[in-house]
Amino acid sequence: MDYMFRSILNIILLLLLLISDTPVYPIEFSQKDIENYTLKISRKFSNTYCNSTKFGISNDGALKFAIGETNKEFLNNKLNKFIDYEFLKKNILISLDNNCNVFEFPLYELENLTFKN
Repeated sequence: MDYMFRSILNIILLLLLLISDTPVYPIEFSQKDIENYTLKISRKFSNTYCNSTKFGISNDGALKFAIGETNKEFLNNKLNKFIDYEFLKKNILISLDNNCNVFEFPLYELENLTFKN
């Protein structure tokens, strides 16, 4: 009888532990986290664009491909609602200048680079 009671109690405790084991997420993100995330997006975009043009894809094709790939990778991140798009666009331009010598990239071409909040 004592063994059965202990077994039932152990099962109940185990179930309680499994049910109450939910992940905890931070409510707020630091400015540094948001800045690093934005820089990660700009590096992804510029690397994809540069690689596409190096493979002989036209500038328009490389732009569409880079926007599509970047949107896919960062589509549903929790940090998306904190993105400063002007900061992102400026970092993309700087990254394009530094990484693949694209100096005359039109800023308006990045209007389609948006993410869900």
